Parts: sequence; structure tokens; C-alpha cells
Amino acid sequence: MAEKWRQAIGKIRKGLAIKNAEDNGPTKKDQASSDTLFDGEQPTLEEIRSWGKSFDKLMRSPSGRKAFREFLRCEYSEENILFWLACEELKKETNPEAIEEKARFIYEDYISILSPKEVSLDSRVREIVNRNMVEPTPHTFDEAQLQIYTLMHRDSYPRFINSPQFKTLAQIPDGVSASGSTAESPSN
Repeated sequence: MAEKWRQAIGKIRKGLAIKNAEDNGPTKKDQASSDTLFDGEQPTLEEIRSWGKSFDKLMRSPSGRKAFREFLRCEYSEENILFWLACEELKKETNPEAIEEKARFIYEDYISILSPKEVSLDSRVREIVNRNMVEPTPHTFDEAQLQIYTLMHRDSYPRFINSPQFKTLAQIPDGVSASGSTAESPSN
């Protein structure tokens, strides 16, 4: 497990050119990096640190979602964010045939008990999805998506913001939590 963490941190460090909050230029630490973990605009240090204060901000940020996805991959729970992203794509669809096709793919990939990427849903939500699959719409998976979003928020997100990966991205020193408070050392 520790090796997986080191690999993920190495990938993030190698690929991320964080813009410094003061000068909006790349940090000295990452200037030589030409590869990038993130597509498009690089997040500022201020934006990265905001992910540690709000799960919603993290999930609204394409760069934040990529960093969180990398963390979930290390925790063997990447299917949660992949399902959430697939649901977001389905909501953008307007063509009825495409909606039905995408909904079937999402069902087979993430809802079916036969899928290796099955997400964890309670029986009530699973039944709602099964009823909705009779005539799929862009909102077929809304209840399931909310349940997975809540699961990631309550379960994975606290571990992410306290992880070495996030602290490295946010340039938070050891012994300081993502919220900025200093961890007290136990007294003897």
C-alpha cells in the first residue's frame, strides 16, 4: 500500500505545475516539469487549498476531480468517481437513443451485480434505478449518484485531504492539517 502511495505522489509531483498563489507562475519546485497530471489550465495553490475546505469545490474543479480520482485509484475505489462522472455526462445528453445507450452502459458498468466496477448502493436506491431503467432519462441515476457523492464526501474525502498526496499538492507542511490547524504532539 505504501508503494502505491509513493507512486501516486510521484506521478502527481512529476505531472503538476502548480501556479503559485502570489505570482501565478509555476513554483520553483515544479518548473522543470513538462508533463501534466491536469489538462488545460493549471490550478493555483489557492484553488488546490480550497479543495481541502470544500468537497463541492473539489468536485466542481476538473483538476480537483483528477487529483481525487488518482487518490481513489490508490484506495481501490475509483469506480465511485467514474460512476459520478458518467452520470454527469448522461445529464448533458439530449438524444433519446444516446440517452438509452449511455444509461445501459452505466448500468452494466456500475450498477449490475456482475460488474467488477459495481458501486455500493442500498436496496432502496437500487430499486429506484431498476424502475428508472424501464425508460431511461438523463436523470435515471440521480438517486444513485447522490448516494455515491455522499459516500465519497463522508468516507474518501476526509482521507484525501489528510493524505500525503493532497498535502504535497497543497504544499502543506507535515504536522499541519488541511484545515490549517497544527497537530499537537502527544506529551510524555
